[in-house]
Amino acid sequence: MNEELKKGPPLKAVPMTFKAANELVATFHRHHKPVVGLKFAIGVCDARTPEKLLGAVIVGRPVARMVDHTKICEVARLVTDGTKNACSFLYASAARAAAAMGYEKIQTYILQEEPGTSLKAAGWIFEGNTSGGNWNHSWRKGRREDQPMCPKQRWSKKL
Repeated sequence: MNEELKKGPPLKAVPMTFKAANELVATFHRHHKPVVGLKFAIGVCDARTPEKLLGAVIVGRPVARMVDHTKICEVARLVTDGTKNACSFLYASAARAAAAMGYEKIQTYILQEEPGTSLKAAGWIFEGNTSGGNWNHSWRKGRREDQPMCPKQRWSKKL
């Protein structure tokens, strides 16, 4: 088998605008819509054809209100066109960028049926499962309900 097919193409990180990252989310994400805010976004391309984006990671504030957003950031969206190793490349790139910005930890949530292979490959650790559900209360309305509210897995990486 061709060595490139086994390893995938040579990947390169590229800076992303909020708009361009959200356009990739709208195009590729299976169950989430674009985000409303971010701290930073990173794209990935084949180093031989940098004009064609293969995916993006969007990092923002942690969704949970009690998490210290000055020390912890959260991968809000990660999308690719299916290119081999692009997901783990983006998770690793996001962690390196967060560490360079002074964050102590980066975290993300994935659906329970997802295997977490890319997170493991990027050196992230499974922390546990959430209970899921609607976070709205009688006194606080407004959480988006157009996304999965099922139980999820939480993964993180200390930086």
